[in-house]
This record gives sequence, structure tokens and C-alpha cells, in this order.
Amino acid sequence: MFRQFRSEVESALSDALASLDLPTDDLGIERPPDEMDATLASSVAFRLAGVVGDAPPNVASDVAGAVDVGPYDYLVSVDTAGPYVNFHAGERYLADTLAAAAGDETYGTLPDRETSVVVEHTSANPTGPVHVGRARNPIVGDAVANVLEYAGYDVDRHYYVNDAGRQMAVFTWAYETFDESDLEGEPARDRVEYDLVRYYRRGNAYLETADPDDVEAAEAEISAILQGLEEGDEETYERVGEVVDAVLGGMKACLARLPAEFDEFVKETRFMRDGSTDEIAARLKESDHAVYEEDAWQLELDEWGIDKNLVFLRSDGTSLYTTRDLAHHEWKFANYDRAVTVLGEDHKLQADQLGGALELLGNDTDALGHVIYSYVNLPDGKMSTREGTGVMLDDLLDEAIDRAREAVESRMDDRIRDDDLTDADVERIAHQVGIGAVRYDIVSKQPAKAITFEWEEALDFEAQSAPFVQYVHARCCGILAEAAEAGADVPEPGDPVDVDAVVLETDEAEALLREVARFPAVVESAAEDLEPHTIATFTREFADAYNAFYRECPVVTAETDELRDARLALVAAARYTMANALDALGVEAPESM
Repeated sequence: MFRQFRSEVESALSDALASLDLPTDDLGIERPPDEMDATLASSVAFRLAGVVGDAPPNVASDVAGAVDVGPYDYLVSVDTAGPYVNFHAGERYLADTLAAAAGDETYGTLPDRETSVVVEHTSANPTGPVHVGRARNPIVGDAVANVLEYAGYDVDRHYYVNDAGRQMAVFTWAYETFDESDLEGEPARDRVEYDLVRYYRRGNAYLETADPDDVEAAEAEISAILQGLEEGDEETYERVGEVVDAVLGGMKACLARLPAEFDEFVKETRFMRDGSTDEIAARLKESDHAVYEEDAWQLELDEWGIDKNLVFLRSDGTSLYTTRDLAHHEWKFANYDRAVTVLGEDHKLQADQLGGALELLGNDTDALGHVIYSYVNLPDGKMSTREGTGVMLDDLLDEAIDRAREAVESRMDDRIRDDDLTDADVERIAHQVGIGAVRYDIVSKQPAKAITFEWEEALDFEAQSAPFVQYVHARCCGILAEAAEAGADVPEPGDPVDVDAVVLETDEAEALLREVARFPAVVESAAEDLEPHTIATFTREFADAYNAFYRECPVVTAETDELRDARLALVAAARYTMANALDALGVEAPESM
């Protein structure tokens, strides 16, 4: 309903400005400050004050007087507060919101846009376990994909596998060269990538410390692997593929714990084998921006504001990662309407160069979007590390579950619900809360800002954390279960909701219902801007509104059956709203805590 109301406000304000012969290009519509009693407000008077030659409050008054609310369903009145023009929704807005949300467990999902989007994220090199510093990529990437899906896009999730670079050639050479007896220590975990990474480390150490003649011989073997890939040698592909697929299998198991799952793992060698990388290199060489310098073909991208040249072909004819990624992106454009990539801040230059080169090649780069994130840091002394591995994502998730289990068990005596939790229930909740805490804490921050993960904040049941917002959903489930046991008519998914929103009466109930109404618009905006953290912000604001309602508005023991049923419908609407907001973030919504 909020989206429809906003459309009505845009139309009414545009018509009013046009009737006053004022420009309508920037309406300045926004959520009003908390102290303003309005559903939406416009700051247009600030912008028009100079045009009109009058003070903003006077301009706001003139604009408000020109607004006609007659043709609209939800817009019922307009007034001003200083320089702001305030727009108010009526009773029908609240009634339609309650009817729409209370019986719809998919509430917040927008209509199909018939637009396909590929979201590429994580894409960590398959050289070993997923490091915690890179954990932001799968968490943010998965949330971006979820939000786009909620917003009505047809989404595919891709992991782009770097199986053709020097790292994989070194890994393959080391795996084939060394024996178990040559390796240091035992695997940190009983999973394949923890075992095989020891070969990779051993190979790199050898290249740094061995006799120069031995290093030269090893480098010749590594170069032969790279050349074999470039020339399409099947035996070389199989050799490298054995290592890549094994390590990737372990990484998949780790990522599934978040969970972050993928529709396709796209290997970069695919674009070498089908000839598209060679075609890209040939087209680039023909460009006026191509130069041969320092024994390599390069692109000068000054026209795109990029000082550093893009090297796309070595003197020996071998391609580079970005050359293959250009072929990869043209494949994306051929198969999808939009392409979104989630990248660490250390890849920003590469992303800029990629965009410039794609445009140079004749592609419409308006279809390309990037989410650039900073890395996750851990405070000193907060987590133990396994010698030789650093802190891996598995370590973080294990500790999150352990700490969540302790927190849940410590709160058992304070629980309001009288349902008995079994050991299996506690373990389930520990996973939901622990992994939810990691995901929520990371995705709730603006991606471009560096963050330090703090356990005390992430697992604080009283602060604005995952447990804080998850608890809202659990409370909703508890109230609905209690009402059903008492014989009340609890709204079920798909059933029409026949209650009167007017009887809700209290400011707290109305404020909560207004937050419910806002959720689909929050989804739409988050998808448009590729900013899932704004949904996390919404969940915190929603939790505050729900908790105020919970304190002031008894549901099962309401004064009348009519009021009880209306409040039950509101609780059902709140449950679906919070469940779907958390789901968009990739955070589970426990039914009991």
C-alpha cells in the first residue's frame, strides 16, 4: 500500500506544481522526520524558494493549497510543517494493508518484472578454505540476490571459478610434485580443501626458498601448465580440473553453512576453450586504444578516467584474467538482462577497467552493476587461530554457534513461553541465532565501510542485533500459538482477513501497521540501489515498533473479541513481514527462542 500511496503523492504533487507553473523535475518526496505526523513529506519548498522568491514555509503553504486529494484512494489530506509539505493516508490505507499482509506469507514479494539478473559473488580462488576476511562477499552477495528475487527479478546466482591463473598452475604443479611426507602438519579440518591447501603452501614456500636452478625448473613446469590451458590441451585441463574441483567441493560445503548456494559454477577456462577469449583479444588489438608496451598488449583507458592501462595479452600470446572476464561478461549480456557483481575493494580498479573495456567493445554497460565491499576484521584476541591457517569462515561459524548455544541456555529460565525446548530445539535455535548473528552483523553495515566483527554486539539479545530482531518473529509465533490454543480464530496463509483495522485504536498498533505497509517499498528500494543493508535497518525500526505494540497492546487477553481478532491479524502481518525481511537478508526466523 505504501508504494501505491507514494505514487498517489507523486501524481498529486506534480499536478499541484504544474498548476502553479513550477518545475516538477525534483519532487523531494521522503519519509518525514519522526516528530512529524505524516506518512510522506516533500522538501520541494526548499528548492523552489529561490525560483519563487519567497521563504520556504510560504512556498510549502502555497503548494499544499494547490494539491487536490479528491481523485485518490489513500491520500486524504495535505498540510505543512514549516518548509515541509506533509501527506496523510486515511483509514483505507491501514485497512488494505492489514488485509493484504495478515493472510499472505509471501508479503513483500513484488510482481514479476520479467527481467533476468545474474548475480556473481564470492568467486574466491579455489586455493584453500574460505578465509573470514572474505566472508562479506558470500553474505552480501547472497543478500543482494535474495533482495532482487523479492523485488520480482528472475535471479541466477553464479560463482566465477578462476581455474586458469598462475595460482592454479602453481597448485597443480605442487599437488603433482610433493608427497604427504613433504607437507607440514595435519589438516586443520577433516575436509578436502584443508588437506589440499597444504600442497599449495608447500609449493609457494619451495618457489621462495629452493635453489635457483630448481626454482627455474619448477617455473618452467608451471609455465607449461599455463600454456597448455591457453592452447586448449585436454590433458592439462584435466590435471588442473582435478585440483580445482576437489578444493571447490570443500569450499561449497563451507558456504552451504551460511547458507550461500549457487545455480552455476562458471569456470574461466570455458571462455578459453570456446574461443571467445581469443576473439576478445583480437577485437581489442584492433582498437585505437590498444598499444603494445613493455612486451604486452595494453588498453589505454584515459577516456574513461582510468590512469592505469589494462594489460590484456602477454608477449607469449597468453591471456590474462581480465581478458577472460571480458568474454565472461559478454556471455552474461547475451544471456541475461542485467549483470551484478559483488567485489572486494581491492578489485575496484579491475571493475573500472572491465567496464571501460566492455564499453569500448560496444556493450551497453548500463546493464552492469557492482557492489564493492570492504573487508571484515576480527578484534585481537577474540578468536583463537589454528596455526598456519589464519581464521577461516568455518572457525567463525563454529564459534558463533557455540556462543549462541550458551546464550540460549543461559536465558532458559527467563523465557515467557511455557513450551519445553528439547536438546534438539536448543541446537536448532543455536544454529539459527549463531549463524544469523554473523550474517546479520555483516550485511547490516554499508558494504563500503570496513567493519570489525564484535561478538558482544552480534549476539546481544537486547541491542539491535540478529537475536533482537529474530525475537520479534518468535514472539509473534508465540502469541499466535497461544491464541490458537485458546480457541481464537488465527489468520492462516491464503485465508481472507475479515477484521476492522479501525478498532486497533492505539498509536502503537497504527505505527506498527504503517511499518508493515512500508515493507514492499523497502524491498523495491533496496533492490534498485543494490543495498540490502537498508532492509536490515528496516528490521530494527520494525522491531522497535513491534515491541512498543507488544508492551501496550495485549492480544489474547484483549478487552473484546473484535479487538483481539484485529490485533491477531496485526501480529500475523508482523510475523510475515519480519520473516520475509529476515529471509531477504538470508537470516533464519526462529519460531521459538
